[in-house]
Amino acid sequence: MTLLYQCPLCAQALVQHNQSLCCENHHQFDFAKEGYINLLPVQHKKSKQPGDNLPMVQARRAFFATDHYVFLQQAIVELIASYKPNTVLDLGCGEGFYTHAIANKVNAQIYGVDISKSAIKYAAKRYKNVNFSVASIKQAPLKKQSADVLLSVFAPIFSDELHRLCANDGTLLIVSPGPRHLFELKEHIYDDVQVHDATKAPQGFVLHNHTLLETQHTIETNTIEKLIQMTPFAWKFKDSHYEMLHKSASHTVTLSFYLSEFKVA
Repeated sequence: MTLLYQCPLCAQALVQHNQSLCCENHHQFDFAKEGYINLLPVQHKKSKQPGDNLPMVQARRAFFATDHYVFLQQAIVELIASYKPNTVLDLGCGEGFYTHAIANKVNAQIYGVDISKSAIKYAAKRYKNVNFSVASIKQAPLKKQSADVLLSVFAPIFSDELHRLCANDGTLLIVSPGPRHLFELKEHIYDDVQVHDATKAPQGFVLHNHTLLETQHTIETNTIEKLIQMTPFAWKFKDSHYEMLHKSASHTVTLSFYLSEFKVA
């Protein structure tokens, strides 16, 4: 199998030699014992440990060990499988919850990229059928037009890079919060909870289809804590909010997601 990585320093193709990837300019990157490759040069880091730290990754894993997001995982897998892609790139893949499920269903080269070393280390150790790399999704170390399907689940959107990576007849699938996602939890911290709109087409793409998935789950309060810790509004939750949550053993929570498919314009 020929890997589609390119050098993050000079953009030349990377070729595998034993347990390393090398380019013609003699830049070399070694595979970790877990099986991932670190393609985030020190000079590209904005902090010592960019991305999600280990406690955040552990909180996400604890939540994903339940079945509350399985309906979303299955919907993503079925949609991507319908395209019969040769290459799938999961940008901001985290610890691989969606990526490995795609690899189990779709006969394709699957790549997972995340800037968090803690997340990628966890993913690569457990899911051997995915090519995982530590890298910035703003400057993904993969060749131009290398992906038949690009997947972005709650990840930042960098339009130029998405356009560079997507094959001419490829698909960009963006998963974003639906109108009332986690509405009941947000009511604890916001006086006026705003509903989410569907993601607009990134520059260089046109909308193909929006799908809304929405359901309500009764979730144990201890599990809700893990869910909060893996969302951006975790910073808004104070001790008083958690105390209020713990007055009940469980809560009914709306889980709402847009699956937005885009094509190259």
